[in-house]
Amino acid sequence: MSDPAQTTSVNQIVDRLARLADQDRVAVAKIIEVFGTQSFLPVLMVPALLVVSPLSGIPLFSSLCGITIAAISLQMVAGREHLWLPQFVVKRSLEGKRAREAINKLHGVASWLDNHSRDRFQPLLRWPGRKLIQTLCLFCGAAMPFLEIVPFSSSILGAAVLLFATSLLLKDGLFAVFGLVAMSSAAAVLLTVAGSIQGAI
Repeated sequence: MSDPAQTTSVNQIVDRLARLADQDRVAVAKIIEVFGTQSFLPVLMVPALLVVSPLSGIPLFSSLCGITIAAISLQMVAGREHLWLPQFVVKRSLEGKRAREAINKLHGVASWLDNHSRDRFQPLLRWPGRKLIQTLCLFCGAAMPFLEIVPFSSSILGAAVLLFATSLLLKDGLFAVFGLVAMSSAAAVLLTVAGSIQGAI
């Protein structure tokens, strides 16, 4: 099993996902086993990465990722030491070929995040800023199932979670600011769609 303590970059997470996808099916249970039940941040980043990939086009996939993000974030906020996920999430799996195609497109995103990280805005990453970031991830994940039919909203929220988690993993508070911008963009998309629907009625 990989040592979760060695996860120090976004690219490492994508590389592990790529190795997992080199089989017929990619099971959520196997992902948790590889990253470890104490690796909250890497496991949180997995559904965030996947929901910004082409896999988000699968019906209800964004909802599943949102529920997973919310469950992990809630346990981070609560200060749990070991990760727990409901069985209906753990038993899910993806077709290996489809997962490989999507994950291969994530290396560019991961490299950009890793290469542009610096020690910035450190106060945002300390208490209570750290708990606030985790809570924002919780809100983003919880909103995804309700925004399944709103175009791009789940992927934007996934990007927000990815940026929030990256800020904690790479110790770069500027990414948390970017996460807030992405979260605001998702809200703007929602308001635009709601306004269009109201205007059409």
